[in-house]
Amino acid sequence: MNDHGSRVKEPSNLPSSHASRGIRFKLVWFDSFGAKSSCVLVETDDVTVLIDPGVAVMHPSFPASSVEKALWAAKGRRAIVNAARRADVIVVSHYHWDHFTRDPDVYRNKLLLAKNPNEYINDSQRKRAVEFYSNLWKTFGGKTIEFKPRRDVRFKDPADELSSISMNFGGYQERRLELLEAGRKWFKRRAEKWRSYKVIPEAELRGLKIVYPEGRELRFGGTKLRFSPPLFHGIEYSRVGWVFSTVIEFKGEKLLHSSDLNGPVIEDYAEMIVRENPSYIILDGPMTYMLGYTLNMVNFRRVLENAKRIVEEADFKLMIWDHHLPREPRFRERTRSVWTAAERKGKPLMTASEFQLGKKPVVERTL
Repeated sequence: MNDHGSRVKEPSNLPSSHASRGIRFKLVWFDSFGAKSSCVLVETDDVTVLIDPGVAVMHPSFPASSVEKALWAAKGRRAIVNAARRADVIVVSHYHWDHFTRDPDVYRNKLLLAKNPNEYINDSQRKRAVEFYSNLWKTFGGKTIEFKPRRDVRFKDPADELSSISMNFGGYQERRLELLEAGRKWFKRRAEKWRSYKVIPEAELRGLKIVYPEGRELRFGGTKLRFSPPLFHGIEYSRVGWVFSTVIEFKGEKLLHSSDLNGPVIEDYAEMIVRENPSYIILDGPMTYMLGYTLNMVNFRRVLENAKRIVEEADFKLMIWDHHLPREPRFRERTRSVWTAAERKGKPLMTASEFQLGKKPVVERTL
């Protein structure tokens, strides 16, 4: 236990003095614990940051009873509420229930760094965001949202920045080009809709400050928080929406939290992670329980190659590969090539449950 009691856990493969030198973190709740989440508490000497304080009940096909699933979700919510009490800053990468909570007390006396609800967002997340910020404004400002008029703005298509957009995936290229063209048209329609939105502004309310950090950098003493521009939630032009990734830097160490890149499935996002070369990688995995449905084999093979590249080329001290991944019993078998690559390289790759609790993921323990 370090100077901050049970707040954070030192990676077990590091010397105990690490707690006084660099980044400390606790994996608060993850899918491998039994409920959908990707919540991590990160602490430096300057600031404590809680990333993605959300939890959701596992899907119907998850091999556990409805009672067990409800209990795990309730336990996750309690863990997140407790972690939030310790945080100065709360990060919300997007508005899916397993990444944020509507409970206003979680955000009390915090700096909230949240996904911009006015752009690079789909309809369902926009609706949730309006309800979320309406509640926050009422709770902390005692009033309704003071919407701002939309400035005349051009929304850049994120796919234009992807070098992998022109890649040929063997026998799939014609269909890929069709999907990309449909995606471009869809994006233009989304941009028109964003121009019609009333803008929910950043705000400083009583007991809460709200900032949209995409593409920005914030400093807290010697700690640097950096946030990616909007990234696709999965494949190119995913209709699920956009997210941002978070990088925390302190004393020569980096922790990267990917949010929902689904593997990652996009080669440029793997390149981004390799280029960042973080000390600690908190990476979400592919939805193997949706293999053959929302995840086809072409994109699944992309995931495996991208994850292997990160394992082989990034010089990390620890990589957690968890969110989305341990939702069905065969996840490790289906992604075996990545785990094998880590073993071959002698690099620590594990699920959140294995690292934080010293246990196999719930889905493996139910077999």
